[in-house]
Amino acid sequence: MSLAKLPRPARLPQVRAYATTSGSRPPLSGLSAIAKAKAEKLSQEWKGTSATGENTKNFIGGEFVESKADKWIDVVDPASQSLLTRVPETTSAEFEQAVNAASQAYKTWSRTSVLTRQRFVMDLQHQLRQHGDAIASSIVLEQGKTYPDAQGDLLRGLQVVETAAGIPSALLGQTIEVSKDMDTSTRRLPLGVCASIAPFNFPAMIPLWTIPIALATGNTLVLKPSERDPGAAMIIAELCQKAGLPEGVLNVVHGTVPTVNAICDHSAIKAISFVGGDRAGKHIYERGRATGKRVQANMGAKNHAVLMPDANKNHALNSIIGAAFGAAGQRCMAISVAVLVGTTHSWIPELVERAKKLKVNQGFEQGADLGPVISPAAKQRITSLIASAEEEGGIIALDGRGYQVPEYPDGNWVGPTVIEATTTMRCYREEIFGPVLIVIKADTLDDALAIINENKYGNGTAIFTQSGATARKFEREVEVGQVGINVPIPVPLPMFSWSGNKASFLGDIPFYGRHGIDFYTQNKTTTALWKAEDAIGNKASVDMPTHN
Repeated sequence: MSLAKLPRPARLPQVRAYATTSGSRPPLSGLSAIAKAKAEKLSQEWKGTSATGENTKNFIGGEFVESKADKWIDVVDPASQSLLTRVPETTSAEFEQAVNAASQAYKTWSRTSVLTRQRFVMDLQHQLRQHGDAIASSIVLEQGKTYPDAQGDLLRGLQVVETAAGIPSALLGQTIEVSKDMDTSTRRLPLGVCASIAPFNFPAMIPLWTIPIALATGNTLVLKPSERDPGAAMIIAELCQKAGLPEGVLNVVHGTVPTVNAICDHSAIKAISFVGGDRAGKHIYERGRATGKRVQANMGAKNHAVLMPDANKNHALNSIIGAAFGAAGQRCMAISVAVLVGTTHSWIPELVERAKKLKVNQGFEQGADLGPVISPAAKQRITSLIASAEEEGGIIALDGRGYQVPEYPDGNWVGPTVIEATTTMRCYREEIFGPVLIVIKADTLDDALAIINENKYGNGTAIFTQSGATARKFEREVEVGQVGINVPIPVPLPMFSWSGNKASFLGDIPFYGRHGIDFYTQNKTTTALWKAEDAIGNKASVDMPTHN
């Protein structure tokens, strides 16, 4: 059926209205009673962050330090625009102090017993579990996730911490006797000072992808959390301190392009981990590599889910809706495209009806399924991409523009949106990063594979089917790094490594798992000869050594 013959779009039962504020509201002014209590508790109990309007601090040499910056960035609650904290554009002098602290700490931390570093990781795990509510609450306030989703953000990072507790085994080297009395051994050594640049969409998980592995392998780290929601990272830094981490091993700086460029350019920094968008990722990769750094960069995505006619319909539809609209679609592994094969075209009305039932609200509110998007600018970009689909002939089967939450009239609200489109449309070609599901129709599995493989991104994909043969064909032929079979968001657990590919990743060594250890270490190979006869021999050999 052509797009022109499809039924006209259904709209969510809200009146279109956009946020009316042009700036932030006074601290606490727009928060609910629950959110206000959480904000006040965070400000009282944690040294480096605030949710009541005070400044976020740098963390340098084991101290939470007030910045002397002349440029500050407001962090606001996305549901109300209430000011939570002000984040500094860390000055060049402060950045230099952070790198110097990391460099000095490396001299002793890199020589610390691997068992001592393991103990730190185990103690950090305990601290994170004990203070999970604070981290999740900070994420709800600053990023806008629902409280259960914020807990999941922390849990997925915590799994990396727990896996890093096996660091003694992960660092085991190799030794072999290559000749009589001659041994060759290889061991893993740390790189030095490393840097991590984290995105806004996972304020806890992404810092925890890097902190435990970088530090457990003997490196020191300079972390730059997102300037939009740094609170979780600041709490984690304080928990590292509580877990016994020495001064200077972890440092936290803040800011935007100037701080990022300083990380890329500083000669003492040996490696950079980055997660974020395409533009920033390419810039960091190229600038970091130009100064000889090891760089890993997770970037954009357009993740497709294929629905086959033999799929378990109930499971498939629920999975697609959860993966498309959870976290307001602000996940690099969100399902943003559903490819409906054959008779599954008829499932669109039921997909729309189920999506309509999702509740959009502030993250502490009971029953909220998804919260606001991160900023008014993000909302504007998302709604403009929805509008572009109309202009190009697409059908908006469910329109989330104009979604209102009466208790939070200034929130960055976008409701679940379903668009029937083609692969030539802008809404398909660009990463939307919002609660928008693009639906593409395909006649056969081969057609679906062709659509996915022609897309420039290769982060994740999924297929829903009850046929092992179909699943096998899809898994073998799809050109995407992370594949789910009846699993909508196939993010590998940390005993494996991240494996997004194509335009979704730049670098040679991906995040966490065995490859995470590889990224943060370098090999040193030593060949040693200890011959008993050397103690009594009196004639040197000048022949080429062959080790035979």
